[in-house]
Amino acid sequence: MNRLDVTEKIISTKVSKGIKWSDVADKVGLSKEWVTAGCLGQMTFDAKQAKIIGKIFSLTAEEIKWLQVVPYKGSLPTPVPTDPLIYRWYEIVSVYGSTIKELIHEEFGDGIMSAIDFSMDIVRQPDPKGDRVNVVLSGKFLPYKTY
Repeated sequence: MNRLDVTEKIISTKVSKGIKWSDVADKVGLSKEWVTAGCLGQMTFDAKQAKIIGKIFSLTAEEIKWLQVVPYKGSLPTPVPTDPLIYRWYEIVSVYGSTIKELIHEEFGDGIMSAIDFSMDIVRQPDPKGDRVNVVLSGKFLPYKTY
């Protein structure tokens, strides 16, 4: 038994029971983005959260404990993603990454946008030409220190 086994069980149960990530998040009391990342093995649940997830997905006591272990982050199976949706994100960073970096440095100075002190919101944006995916990423700016 390992964290990947638990993730696969969660996904399998989600499919078989027709569970929606937003419904899971509502029961946990956190954003659908963070809870989904946790269920996919990228975040650590506390004991209370893990118990709720365990009940939803019919997990054993041992599997619930795995939800509370700090995971090895980074879930892509290959260096360049092959899934078309994930590849488009890779493409966005490849094409616009230097622009994003330049504009962040111009506005904030030399530093990074945190993926730890971070939030994300994904919503459907209706559009007569075809609905759009609206993704808002918000990370704390962390300046490099001199020493």
